[in-house]
Amino acid sequence: MLPSDFGADMIGQWVGQHLWPLFRIASFMMVIPFIGTQLVPARIRLGLALLITILVVPTLDEVPQVEALSADAVVITLQQILIGVGMGFALTALFQLFVITGQMIAMQMGLGFASMVDPSNGISVPVLSQLYSISVMLLYLAMNGHLVAFDVFVESFRTLPIGLEGLSQEGVWALAHRISWMFVSAMLLALPAVTAVLIVNISFGVMTRAAPQMNIFALGFPIGLLFGLFAIWVLQANFLPHFQLYSEQTFQFMRELQGQP
Repeated sequence: MLPSDFGADMIGQWVGQHLWPLFRIASFMMVIPFIGTQLVPARIRLGLALLITILVVPTLDEVPQVEALSADAVVITLQQILIGVGMGFALTALFQLFVITGQMIAMQMGLGFASMVDPSNGISVPVLSQLYSISVMLLYLAMNGHLVAFDVFVESFRTLPIGLEGLSQEGVWALAHRISWMFVSAMLLALPAVTAVLIVNISFGVMTRAAPQMNIFALGFPIGLLFGLFAIWVLQANFLPHFQLYSEQTFQFMRELQGQP
């Protein structure tokens, strides 16, 4: 026997209780690094999203009771997708920061032509960017960064409950300005190596003016490349502290995006 109150409203409430969290979680899983890349098939990502949804739904509050095909239902769905994509983008910016750093250093060293296909994004990037990308990914997994990211994301269901209100206008602008943070941080990270190579190039410019017979192209390229590699080797000692600092800033930004202090 079915309960007396079993009907369209109850079915809609049950579907919304599971479907709207799934939209937010699936959007997050499709964007974040490592899981949201082309290396992981879409079926596995969707399966993980379904599994996490089943685990998270019992801890959530009741969702709003709206009609399935109403305008309010569409707004709630779009809000959940925006929250998931926004938080995933904040985490993706952390990884792209180091890719941009590698591109800046490689272009100054003369290694911009030495590129390879990045299997995670499907585009060609300099070898140095791929080295940084692999290093960051291994550090991210070794430091349980994925667990922290999911913990912060699941917390969003409490600070940003499912409803008509989602990310504020300030949160959307903060996401747009996050691109500036990514480029500024990449520039600060690449500045020592870029400066070292620049000093070498200036020195060769002075030597060329003093001795025009010297072939600057035969000497400047290999020496500039060696100095660039030496600068990268020196900077590797501070790679972990920089990664930890930018990771803390990223997770703090994800909390602030939810309205947490």
